[in-house]
Amino acid sequence: MRLGNSRESRNVEDRRSRRVPLGGRGKIGVGTIILALVAIYFGVDPAVVLQNLGGPAPTNGSYDTSTQRAGQTPERQFVARVLGDTEETWHALFTEFRLGRYQEPKLILYTGATPSACGMGQAAMGPFYCPGDASVYLDLSFFKQLEHQLNSPGDFAQAYVIAHEVAHHVQNQLGVMDQVAQARARMNTAQSNAISVRVELQADCFAGVWAHHSDAQRATLEPGDIEEGLNAAAAIGDDRLQKQSQGYVVPDSFTHGTSAQRVRWFTRGYESGDPRRCDTFAAAQL
Repeated sequence: MRLGNSRESRNVEDRRSRRVPLGGRGKIGVGTIILALVAIYFGVDPAVVLQNLGGPAPTNGSYDTSTQRAGQTPERQFVARVLGDTEETWHALFTEFRLGRYQEPKLILYTGATPSACGMGQAAMGPFYCPGDASVYLDLSFFKQLEHQLNSPGDFAQAYVIAHEVAHHVQNQLGVMDQVAQARARMNTAQSNAISVRVELQADCFAGVWAHHSDAQRATLEPGDIEEGLNAAAAIGDDRLQKQSQGYVVPDSFTHGTSAQRVRWFTRGYESGDPRRCDTFAAAQL
């Protein structure tokens, strides 16, 4: 990616210098990474899983949530530039489509574990968005997992991860998450999983919309970037992850969509650049 024309966001909070010890049921081994990704990777509402794994976030003031700058590393600069680029795109789109004022999310970098309004976030669970504090949480070690364990290398694959999580923030602002939460309260497990798939595919589509406008406005994409994004989208399909982790797939348990579906909706967003084309909830076929 060419991010020289993209400003660095001021909404990156760096907690990497602050380690949070994990005890008891909060421990997760490397061997659970794929299963955790199947369960909540790119999750919309990780509250229940996070709390079950790590307990609620500390409330006694024992954790210093002030911004911790662990050095202006190239990785941190990359994250800040991608986040800044998403801010430019969504500010413009909210204005163009009269969606109100775009409120920028915070992106929190951490190492190992960190408290959130959704409970204790842990690196083994992958990146996630917490609607409770309107923040994206990212342990940068995930990018190595993305490359080596999920076979999705490249800077645009990493940018896609960030853009997808920011897309959940866009959904939160548009009221999608509240509507989905209300609907899920009346659903059985299979129905709840099905609507979760539509939420995730819409976020993939929104990520494609971002890529379209980022390149059109700031010429950020290089040859091969979109292929990197499509490869990442395919790598994290429920069918592929379940096949890798357990040797077979259970469609009723899908929560994020198949590889083909994720590629299809990202492509729709990228080719159209129109968030209105991302209405997965009205789509007869995904």
